[in-house]
Amino acid sequence: MGELRADWRLRLRRENAHGPVCGAGVLVDQRTALTCAHVVRHPDAVMWLEFAENAALEPVAARVEPGGWLRDGEHGEDVAVLRLDSPRPQARPARLEPRLRAGTEVYATGYAEGFDDGMSLWGRIGGASGERVQLDAVTRAEVVRAGFSGAAVCTRPQEGRPARVVGLVVSWRGDLGELLPENNRLAFSYLVPVERIAELSPVVKELSGPDAWDHGFEERLTRWFEDPDEDPVKITVVPPGSGRDRSLRHLLHRADVVHRGGDSRPHLADHALGKGSFPVGEYLAYWDWLLGTGRRPAQTPGLAPIQPARPVTVVVDGLDEEAQPRPLIELLGRLRELGFRLLLVFRREGGTGWTAARDDLLRPALLSHAGALIGRLEVAEFGNAIRRDVVDSASLSSVTETADLRRAERRRIDGMRDPQRQLAALRALLRTLRADLDRQGGR
Repeated sequence: MGELRADWRLRLRRENAHGPVCGAGVLVDQRTALTCAHVVRHPDAVMWLEFAENAALEPVAARVEPGGWLRDGEHGEDVAVLRLDSPRPQARPARLEPRLRAGTEVYATGYAEGFDDGMSLWGRIGGASGERVQLDAVTRAEVVRAGFSGAAVCTRPQEGRPARVVGLVVSWRGDLGELLPENNRLAFSYLVPVERIAELSPVVKELSGPDAWDHGFEERLTRWFEDPDEDPVKITVVPPGSGRDRSLRHLLHRADVVHRGGDSRPHLADHALGKGSFPVGEYLAYWDWLLGTGRRPAQTPGLAPIQPARPVTVVVDGLDEEAQPRPLIELLGRLRELGFRLLLVFRREGGTGWTAARDDLLRPALLSHAGALIGRLEVAEFGNAIRRDVVDSASLSSVTETADLRRAERRRIDGMRDPQRQLAALRALLRTLRADLDRQGGR
């Protein structure tokens, strides 16, 4: 099954952060949300958005963005596009799906009276009803009601395939005009499709296009941030204005330090060193060393910087936008000596500083990391052999057989002269080592 909770599902309140619950909404990027115009009531109203399924995310005020009031006029669709007062990049936005097929099983989560924590109703996509689409419930009790307006209509989530939002709940109608769907003979829910909203809103059109995001890139980068055994230096190319660029913007909050190409190197040194702790009198010595104006302080007991439990991560966003990248690359190399992990973002492949970053940062870091993982693999193999009671004078040479094999592969890579071939072989070896450690229980 798919994930149970979604950051992008919003509960809306009026007046203030503790005002009455008045409907639902959907987060579509870190600063943009969708709901029904009749939930907002007025184009100049201030709404409060709660991340109902992720208490770690702070509620935020939002208001209709310019051109986002899609209710008035001949083709108004009862939709409001909201802009958050402050971004929420920590929240994963909804995946929008402009294609809508009759018969698709869908569900919506709203906040009806008595169900402020949410209730979910299931149905199937029915036929068109003007610019709206009918949503057929299995029973009348599963027709939407007050509190569902603005709720995302989603496809069924599956393992490896997240739910996709195909529209917003906008209304329901019963044939007898009774207040509750189940008190009518016939009752149906209605939604406005993402495709229709995109026709009316350039923002939604951009966010729902096939190239709006790079989800594969997001998954790889998320894994890199979360797993310290991933490569200690990572180089990636992110063209400006691309879907990959938008995905990167949502992930930069995971970094401990973000440096923009062209910004002050002293500021980077100061910010990076602030993530560790130093004995009295040693901070300035390290700061001078990072900037290349002093020698590295002696590594004597009690005087080395104290690193956090997890390695500090530095993102250089647009390294090729640095006018003279060499001093920055040298500073980053010194941060590597202190155990920092680096994500180097280039705006175009082969940009300024590309070769130096590859040869002076990436390649040495991967070679060193491979050696460290081989050492851990050897310890894990030997420990497992002891636990199995297979270590004796006849077996000492074979209990670390896998680590010995990987060490031989590493020596062969050391002898490669072509940098691209060497990097490809190193990355393959690191993937193999991580798998070996998983099997040995060494991670």
